[in-house]
Amino acid sequence: MSEPAPFRDVPRWVAGVAAVGALFVVLPLVAMLTRVNWGEFIPLVTSESSIAALWLSLRTSIAATVLCIVFGIPMALVLARSRFPGQRLLRSLVLLPLVLPPVVGGIALLYTFGRRGLLGSSLELLGIDIAFSTTAVVMAQTFVALPFLVLSLEGALRTVGTRFEAIGATLGARPTTVLRRITLPLAMPALISGAVLSFARALGEFGATLTFAGSLQGTTRTLPLEIYLQREVDPDAAVALSLVLIVVAVIVVGLAHQAGTTSSLTRGARV
Repeated sequence: MSEPAPFRDVPRWVAGVAAVGALFVVLPLVAMLTRVNWGEFIPLVTSESSIAALWLSLRTSIAATVLCIVFGIPMALVLARSRFPGQRLLRSLVLLPLVLPPVVGGIALLYTFGRRGLLGSSLELLGIDIAFSTTAVVMAQTFVALPFLVLSLEGALRTVGTRFEAIGATLGARPTTVLRRITLPLAMPALISGAVLSFARALGEFGATLTFAGSLQGTTRTLPLEIYLQREVDPDAAVALSLVLIVVAVIVVGLAHQAGTTSSLTRGARV
């Protein structure tokens, strides 16, 4: 594996454009830090509503990430390793939430699982009410986050190819064994990255959650919804909670990046 080129080998104009892009991302965060009321920061982020929103966001985002892994791995495998009529259309539909406004996704979920929805009316007869519940939050987050894992994993599976899988099959390994011992370990860095992206997307989800699950404190009001509501009545609280959300996201992404790097190095050593 080739090493990145030294910084001095990068054209100066490329470095300049990169610096402008970095400033575009960093400056808004710095501007937000200057607006934090540090004297009241702890009381603002430890209020009952803030703690409830943060805890709900973490729980639902973890649940949504697990669902993304459970459904995303088979979907990525089918798209990367199979050929069938309508495959391109299916891929487009799977990735559609990437470009749809989240509110549209929430409306689609509502008309599917709501009380008068395509499936919701039948589920209601069984005593199952999904809309405007914590389950609805998880489903909304999963809907918008699933494509991130599928896209990352499918690309990695296409990149690693099928040579090692073919060798394993030649040696008599069953398809499930090949998947568990060869395919998934080779794609593990992409799987970790996709799971992290899915978690981050679920953690920051707003539009689909508000439309499909509403905003009930302790039940469906996640941290992004709490920030939006506080922005109208208490801007200082909104800024403080925004900083908490950023810190949590940075920690998760940093830990996952380290795990992905370690997994990649281990895979390289084995290969």
